[in-house]
This record gives sequence, structure tokens and C-alpha cells, in this order.
Amino acid sequence: MRGRSGHFGPSPSGQSGHNGRLLTEPAPVAARPPVQRVVEVVAARPVGAYVELTLAAPDVAERAEPGQFVAFAVGGPTSAMLLRRSIAIAGAANGAVTVVVAPHGPGSTWLAGLRPGDAVDVVGPLGRPFPLPAPGTPALLVGGGYGAAALVGLAARLRERGSRVVPVVGAASADRLCSVDDLGVLAGIVWITTDDGSEGRQGLVTVAVEEQLPDAGVVYACGPMPMLRAVADLATAAGVPSYVAVEEAMACGIGVCMTCVLPVVGSDGRTRFARSCTEGPVFGGDRVRFADVGRLRPDVVGADAMGVVAP
Repeated sequence: MRGRSGHFGPSPSGQSGHNGRLLTEPAPVAARPPVQRVVEVVAARPVGAYVELTLAAPDVAERAEPGQFVAFAVGGPTSAMLLRRSIAIAGAANGAVTVVVAPHGPGSTWLAGLRPGDAVDVVGPLGRPFPLPAPGTPALLVGGGYGAAALVGLAARLRERGSRVVPVVGAASADRLCSVDDLGVLAGIVWITTDDGSEGRQGLVTVAVEEQLPDAGVVYACGPMPMLRAVADLATAAGVPSYVAVEEAMACGIGVCMTCVLPVVGSDGRTRFARSCTEGPVFGGDRVRFADVGRLRPDVVGADAMGVVAP
């Protein structure tokens, strides 16, 4: 069964809850280290505007936790594309890893063109996984575009622990919705929004989030940054902890290049630039200072050494 829903709007981010304290803890370090393997593509199918790839990757699958990602070498062995492409893990079971690729630039377009029998070099699982709540905690899952794929494994894990799962999925148009059927199998109902009204309610996701939030004990989200900010703001204002898997561009995927940094409030209450690929991609929604992404504020640790002063 599919539901319907609509809009979100801006509000301050990186704020504490009603009682003045942060509602979340930093995401835990993954239990097992990543591996690098050359793996075989065993299935490839179009999913709306995206391509779903299934890889025979048992060493990666057995280590993967919901919220983590894999990094692909792209273009083949003679390619001039040196940087890997990082893609969220949509599923990991029975020795296989599934990802959903959105063809955009040369690297992701090359990945989307892989066919069964092709080989690809992959490193993973990378990043920190979603923290899990106490068993039975009702969870609201919010996915934007292909970001919804990252929530499928999480939904399954939460159901195993006795949680009621309510997914909200939004996209620009029906062909850019993702993982609706998979989430529907796990949850029974998926609330859908599209910007153009081609499926579900016309509008953005946060009307559905506001409708479902009173019954949620925790919120998880993955998708575009404006959506993550809006969802985190709503959850924090309601006193509900939220965790977001950010989609910042990860050029190296292993914490070296520093292109994916975000201002994040640490466990000591001080803000530092955190690397999405290693300290994330999962962060507490009330810990990310969304309004300051791309800026160096004077209260960020290390800003004084760079000569940044308060106005």
C-alpha cells in the first residue's frame, strides 16, 4: 500500500532540542574494516531513472552495516578517471551487495553501463553505519531520490529488532523515486511525494514527516542536503533524535582529500570539520551545522589558527 504526502521549508540547523542539549550521539565506528576486491557484476536492471547493480562480493557483504557505502574504481584499467565513485549500499545478503547508481557524470555513467559478467574494483564497506535505537523503538525513515536505497537495509534491521518502520519517500518525479517497493514489503505502507505530482502527493517530503513525527522515537534520513536539513530541523524541534546520511561528494572515500568536510558538533560540544567519508556519512541531525556548510566560522576548532575572527 502506498500513501501520499508533501512540503518542507527552511529553519535553523545544528540546534539542540527543547531541553537545551543535543539529542544524538556521534555515529559508531564500523565493527569491521573494509576490503578491496575485484568483483563480478551478477545483475543490472533499470529502476526508473537509475540502475541497480548487484555484485558478487561476499567479503564486502559480510562486513556491511546499514548506512555504509562502497567506492568503485571507474572507467576500466586504462581509465584517466583516477578518483573512485562512492555509492551507498542498498542491500548486503547472501554474498551479494546491491547499489543504486544515478548516471550523472562520466564515472557514474560508466558504472551504470556495467552488465552481468563485467568486473569492477570496489573498496568497502566504508564509513560509519546508522546507530540503532533500543529494540522496539518506532522509526521514521525519510528518503530523497536514490537516497532512499540506503534505507532499505536499515528498515530490515529495525524490523528484526521489533521496531515499527514508517518510510517517507520523495523525488522530483515518479521516475526518480527509488526503493519504494522494497520499503513497502518491509513496512506495509510508504508515504510518497513528488515535486510534479506524478506520483503520491505533489510537493516535498516534510508535510508527511510532520504528520508521522508524533509517533516516531527516532528519525533516519538520506537524500539531498536541503531535505536532510529540513527533516533534521523538524525532528529536533519535536525533541526526536535524528540521524542523516549525507550525500557530500567524496572524492577519495578514505579521508585523505578533505573535499567532503562538514561542520559538525562533537561529543565535547565543540564544532570541527568532519569528513563525510570517515566520520560519516551518518551524523546526528542536530549535530550538523547545515547553515554553515561551505563556510569557516570563527567558533570552529582551528579557525583561529587560520586568522578567522568573529565580526
